[in-house]
Amino acid sequence: QVQLAESGGGLVQPGGSLRLSCTASGTIFSINTMGWYRQAPGNQRELVAEITEGGKTNYANSEKGRFTISRDNAKNTVYLQMDRLRPEDTAVYYCKLYNYKLGVRDDYWGQGTQVTVSS
Repeated sequence: QVQLAESGGGLVQPGGSLRLSCTASGTIFSINTMGWYRQAPGNQRELVAEITEGGKTNYANSEKGRFTISRDNAKNTVYLQMDRLRPEDTAVYYCKLYNYKLGVRDDYWGQGTQVTVSS
């Protein structure tokens, strides 16, 4: 079992920045992918960015160039640096981790952290 705890959300003005953090605890396999998804009310949850244990990244096209994902494997932590935030970025941001146990993929989700971009 893996537990994910997010932090760093809040209220920020358009053009501002936030850094989200997510720390994993529990039984964590070394080979895994961690990432960030977001969900606005009434919308589907969508990918923001992912990063493998080796540092390979995958960004949604709309966020690439403004957001940067990184991780610290020693701390089991993934970060999302968000710059030049827009009102459209307002959503609950969820941390995700997935790995494979005996050939079966396991997905884990955090509880989410609210990001609100408004003046």
